[in-house]
Amino acid sequence: MSGNTVTPPHTSPHTDSRTPTRAARELGLKRREFDLAVHLGQIRTVPDEGGGGRRVLAAEIDRLRARPGFPEALRDSVRAVGTGEAAAILGVPATRFTRLARQGVMVPVTFYLNRYRAIVWLYLAEELRQFAADESSAALLTARTPEPMRARLAAGLDLRPRNWRGRHLGFLLRQADDPWQRAGALARFLDPVQIAEIVRDPYERSHLNRFRPAPVGHSAPGTPAAHLVEKLTTADDPDEIGWLRSDLARTLDEARAHHPAPRPAMMPRPAETVQPPATDARPDQPGRTDPQYRTPERKARGLLARLLRRSA
Repeated sequence: MSGNTVTPPHTSPHTDSRTPTRAARELGLKRREFDLAVHLGQIRTVPDEGGGGRRVLAAEIDRLRARPGFPEALRDSVRAVGTGEAAAILGVPATRFTRLARQGVMVPVTFYLNRYRAIVWLYLAEELRQFAADESSAALLTARTPEPMRARLAAGLDLRPRNWRGRHLGFLLRQADDPWQRAGALARFLDPVQIAEIVRDPYERSHLNRFRPAPVGHSAPGTPAAHLVEKLTTADDPDEIGWLRSDLARTLDEARAHHPAPRPAMMPRPAETVQPPATDARPDQPGRTDPQYRTPERKARGLLARLLRRSA
């Protein structure tokens, strides 16, 4: 090999990629639309090797741009609508649509809090159109509400939060790259008391918390809005809690086999130092065994003897 040969630098397969904000701009989407498209699996992302979240490859952007009807078709596929527009798509009153959604017939895709801190559920317009076109759905849209459904409504049952949690969990699991991330996704929907009962080792619990996704929304921590979102995203039905706990315990076994949670290194115990025995003598006063201490006494005794002899 000659001295003029230049070795090409190693290039990562993810070098030509975009941040989510830039990818959304290049695809003609608002950031909220982009995030929803990622959640639905319509835009594929890759992990950032620098630990900065996920990115979109340039090849993925080219693939989406080459699809027929871009960008309108992509934007329409992630259009989320509220109760009023959803009811209009189905051709039913808003009250009837709300009853269907509360019973789990329609599954919300996302939500937000309005200025009154009320939950506003959003639904995919594309899913609503498909539901309206399905002949088997006609009875739910036009006929009298079945008696079992009316009884559940009278009892106050509302499946919208639970159905959203299930949908969002599916997204988090699709994004997970290893068992610890899958365990963190499951732990996202359990309260800390439930997690502590399952993960008793504090080092494991601390490691697991690193993989718990951040809360949804943009509320400041500790605010009433943040508390409301936390309550909404935490399982509260005994059946839901039960299978989340079971799945978390099983996934933790896989995570431990994949690689155990890190623990602090054991520090060697310092050797004990032997202290010298204490003495009565102070540092600024010589001990009685020191010749310098006794010399003045001997000199004083000799001078006194000579004076006594002279006086005699």
